[in-house]
Amino acid sequence: MLKTMKTRRPAIRTLRGWVISILQEASAIRECEAHGWMQDRADPDAREHALVIARRDPPSGVSPDEAAAEVRDVMNSIGDTCPECPPEPMAT
Repeated sequence: MLKTMKTRRPAIRTLRGWVISILQEASAIRECEAHGWMQDRADPDAREHALVIARRDPPSGVSPDEAAAEVRDVMNSIGDTCPECPPEPMAT
């Protein structure tokens, strides 16, 4: 008989770190290649997917609703541009 193994996520030390890993897994955020800042990809489907993951598999001791609320809080704290990159020129 074959035994299926559940893929485990790496151990995360903080709830915020766990949320960032979920957002990356869902492709809701990306990292600035030059500076490492997290950037919102502004993809509503990816955000919703992150919420589904958070509700389905919250960390130990965290309710599904608390996990989803933390995902929303972290997403609201991440901008869509890197604060260290120069602004892109306006199209004329």
